[in-house]
This record gives sequence, structure tokens and C-alpha cells, in this order.
Amino acid sequence: MKILKDILTHVELLSIIGNDNASISGLTLDSRKVESGHAFIAVKGSLSDGHQYIEKAIENGAKVIVCEVLPENQATDITYCKVKDSRKATGLMAAEYYNHPSQQIKLVGVTGTNGKTTTVTLLHNLVSALGYKIGLISTIENKIGENIIPATHTTPDAIALNALLSEMVESGCEYAFMEVSSHAVDQNRIEGIHFTGGVFTNLSHDHLDYHKNFQSYLNAKKAFFDTLPSSAFALTNIDDKRGNVMIQNTKAKKYPYALKRTAAFKAKIIENSLAGLQLDLDGAEFHGRLIGEFNAYNYLAVYSTAMLLGLERFEVLRELSNLNSAEGRFDYLFSENSGKTGIVDYAHTPDALEKVLTTIDKLRGRDSKILTVVGCGGDRDRKKRPMMADTACTYSNQVILTSDNPRSEDPSAIIEDMEKGVKITDRAKVLSITDRKQAIKTACALAQRGDIILIAGKGHEKYQETNGKKKPFDDKEILNDFLEAV
Repeated sequence: MKILKDILTHVELLSIIGNDNASISGLTLDSRKVESGHAFIAVKGSLSDGHQYIEKAIENGAKVIVCEVLPENQATDITYCKVKDSRKATGLMAAEYYNHPSQQIKLVGVTGTNGKTTTVTLLHNLVSALGYKIGLISTIENKIGENIIPATHTTPDAIALNALLSEMVESGCEYAFMEVSSHAVDQNRIEGIHFTGGVFTNLSHDHLDYHKNFQSYLNAKKAFFDTLPSSAFALTNIDDKRGNVMIQNTKAKKYPYALKRTAAFKAKIIENSLAGLQLDLDGAEFHGRLIGEFNAYNYLAVYSTAMLLGLERFEVLRELSNLNSAEGRFDYLFSENSGKTGIVDYAHTPDALEKVLTTIDKLRGRDSKILTVVGCGGDRDRKKRPMMADTACTYSNQVILTSDNPRSEDPSAIIEDMEKGVKITDRAKVLSITDRKQAIKTACALAQRGDIILIAGKGHEKYQETNGKKKPFDDKEILNDFLEAV
């Protein structure tokens, strides 16, 4: 239990009606989850407005209402707190309620368009291998030590985030690594969170359905670094043309990393093959299991972060060389029976797809063909759909356009949007198959011995979402079946 006025300490409070000494048994943004003694925080969202559910929250036992607009009819036994910004208030109240857990753990946030999940997963596995108890907050899963907690968002809401960090602290975690999405920054989900460091991977076209334009997307990523304290570090990829922009206004200590430019942390690719990467990593010869230039950047980001956290260099290099990638990130299968190679990757942006395909192009045999199966999610950025198809055609011998997660959209309409990006000269090598399972089967049937099949877009996901329902669907499992069967 917490006293209301104590958790409102740093909130920009406009007025309060009722008892500021009220005891609070919990915080929630969802009126359906309100329990007796809870404070309900009404937030205006993109799809619904929490202010519409104040009455329902009170019916369910809320004793405190935090809102931007006071309801016309106010109950006499309820305390109403009018705030300037409910989202910011949520973060600040949650941090106070859970005793500022982010200040009791070394928390590193990783942001960027691509590479976030791989980077935080490698960091988690690396530091765990060094003998520390670690927390992980990622797109795939959240972990407290070895205890896995399913993830519903790349970055949880502020209340869930602080609760998760509090559990990490209580269980003895010394470090935590988390993905920081642009949505989370824009929606103040990390308000009140203290970061030991921040890492920028890269920036390319994504989430413009939400941010509307690229500059807003960039600004959301940059805002993460703008709020880092002077005690933190800001690690940035300066081979990306926005790398220096990200950290130009940060108070944190700045550290660049690069493969192609002079930087505080530097790597050079010596060899790139299906056996992995051989690098000159900050002056040391290093061999890792991951494949491709994009993973060379991931390795360098992880190594640099470990150095900035003060971990022992030789031990870091030794353990890093033994690590595998995150699930669904350049996951590849080889069939001895058919002689075909299959790769599953989460690439769902034009830039990520290009990186994966150019990597495959460098690794394939002289007579090997690339067959790409790719779709685009429904209710998401429509502008990238033709770009995804164009990218797939540019680097593939055969392209099959299919469904990803259609959500509420017509799968055929999504594919039609993608087809607009197919040049006249590429039409002969493009098929459109709405059923994703059939698309994968067709790719495997068309492939010959020595060919490489890329299944892009869903990666680690074990479902396909259509009309609000998620049905079991695992790209890797289906690919494996057809690689062997065809």
C-alpha cells in the first residue's frame, strides 16, 4: 500500500478533489483490471479514451481517479486528481509506487529500426554466461533470470514496466537489457525510468502508420537519448547517417561504434560465411556464429556495451563467440535430403529485407537461386508495402507475395498494395499466393538443390492474426516440413 500524495510527488498536478492521504493498493490503466483500492489512470489513446471508463473503474473498486478532464458527476468518496498529462503521470507514479526499481539495477535500453531484439538477447545471454542474474525485456519474451514471461509489446506500459523491473530487483538481478520502441518513447512509457546506458542500432523506414512521417519517427527515437542523464552512456552507430543526430542533444557520455568509420569501438569483417563471422573486433581476432554484415554491427554493439559496463574484455570475447542469435533472426535450416537451404527472418521493413537478402546473395553458390516469400502486416504502414515487394524482386530470382498478419484488412488488398512495387521487368518472377502455408510450400517446390529460400516478416512469431483472432502458425516449423517433404 502507498499513500497517494507520496506517489504524486513529481507529477504535474493541476488540482485534487478529495483525500490526498488515501491509501493506494495498485495502479492500472485498464478499468477491467481495477481492484479495490486501486488508482485508475485515464489515458487518451489512439483507439479509445480512458476517460470514458472512469465510472466503470469506480464500480470495480477504484478509490482514486487520475485524469486530464474531470468527470461532470463526481462521487463524494472518490479522490480525483487532475493532471496535465496522464501518460507522463503514469510513468512518474509507477516509478514512485514501485520504489524506483530502475535506479536499483543497471538498465540498458536499445533502440533503432533493426537489430534491437538480437542486441538485447545477445547482451542477456552474454552477461548471464558471465555469471550474473539478468533481466530481459524484448519483443520475443521478458525474462527474470531463467524465468520466462511472455511479451505482449516490444516495450510494456509504464506500470507493467516498473512492476517487471521491481521483480527483477527483488530476485537479485544486477543488469537488465530492454528494447525501447519509438511507440514507447512517444507514449511516455519510459517516463521516470533511469537508464545506465542507451544504444542506437540504425534507422530506416518503419511505423509510419503511427508516426505519419519519417521525421516524427526519428524524433521519437532521438527523444530517448535526449532524456538520458549525464551519468549514463550513449552508444551510437555512426555508420548510420542518423547516428550522430541521435546523440547530438544528450547529456550522456557519447561513444560511437562503426565498421566503416573511425570510432571509439571498431570492427572489420575478415570473413563472412554460413559458418559465421570472423572479425577484427576492437583489435582482437573474433569468430562468432552469427552471419552477415548486420550481425557484425550487432556483435560490435554488444561488445561495446559490455565494455562500457566494465565487464572483463577477454571473458566477453570468449562468451560472445559461443552465442546464437535470437529466435527468428536469420534462422536457417539445411535439408540433406533435398539439398535446399531455408532461412526464417523477422525482416519486416525494406531496409531489414535488403540486409538479409544481400547477405544471402554474398553467401550463395554461383548457380544457387534465391526464392523469397514475403508479406506485409495489416493495419500497419501501407507506404512500405510496394517498397517491400520491390526490394524482394531486386535481390531474388523468385518472389512469392503472401499474407503476414492481415489483422482486420483483406489479405488480397494488402498483396495488391505490394504488387504496385513490382516493376514490369520483374512481373514474370512474382507469384501472389494469399495462403502463407501454401506460399511456403510452393517456394520449397520451386526450389532446386543448392537454392536458398527466405521466409521473411514473421520470424519468431508462432501465430497468424486475422480478424482479431490469432491462430497457431510457425514459419520455421512449416518450412522445415516442406524442405524435407518436397
